[in-house]
Amino acid sequence: MYRAFNLAEIVFKQTFIDEGAASFFTNKNIVEKALSDFLKNGTIDGTKLRGHWFPEIKADVFISHSHKDQTDAKNLAGFLRKKFGLTSFIDSCVWLYSDDLLKQIDLQYCTDDGGKTYSYENRNGSTTHVHMMLATALGEMLDSAECAIFMNTPNSITSQNAVSKTHSPWIYYELGMIKLIRENVPKRLRLIKEALVNMSRASREMVPIDYAVDLSALTEINSNHLNNWDALRQKEGRDVHSLDLLYRVAAGKA
Repeated sequence: MYRAFNLAEIVFKQTFIDEGAASFFTNKNIVEKALSDFLKNGTIDGTKLRGHWFPEIKADVFISHSHKDQTDAKNLAGFLRKKFGLTSFIDSCVWLYSDDLLKQIDLQYCTDDGGKTYSYENRNGSTTHVHMMLATALGEMLDSAECAIFMNTPNSITSQNAVSKTHSPWIYYELGMIKLIRENVPKRLRLIKEALVNMSRASREMVPIDYAVDLSALTEINSNHLNNWDALRQKEGRDVHSLDLLYRVAAGKA
């Protein structure tokens, strides 16, 4: 990941839900297949945690959001696809399916009394396994995407005594990973930077639990930035990478 953005306002002049939903369901099918591979012939293959997760998903943008904002997340993904040709990964296509996978495992391994009740101890174990798989998957997708956009809405973040908090453990996890994950500068930007350095040398110039979250690693943007990004895309044409234009807009250089 190279950059992360804190999208504090989401207003679209038109809907892009069809394009976003298509991307969501394409990724969801890949996720279902990948996570289902952990459950083969009644055995959970934990060694696959060391492997790569979703090699078929090559996303430019990782979208982090509250489950209550899933429609807006799909709309944002559609906007990025329609306007800029960017591929998005919407995090909910992972954690929504993980609940189905957990249910499959619990029904097979964790029931008591002929399937009428669940074993508390066994359920704790199955949840740990599935959530570790999920955390690994989300971390790897964050690492491989060029940038992340966090949809900062009242559904995802609340402020108490000037401290930003979330009720979602997954938002808490993703924002924490954004701070820790390595910075991976895109090759096109490395080449530009190297060229500028050379020129300079030549010239000598769910449960009610609150998690405090740190948004300092994210650059704040809003709908005005998105509109300016769209306008700059139309002005510049297709010779410049779409995300480079976003970086310029976010830095106030456009």
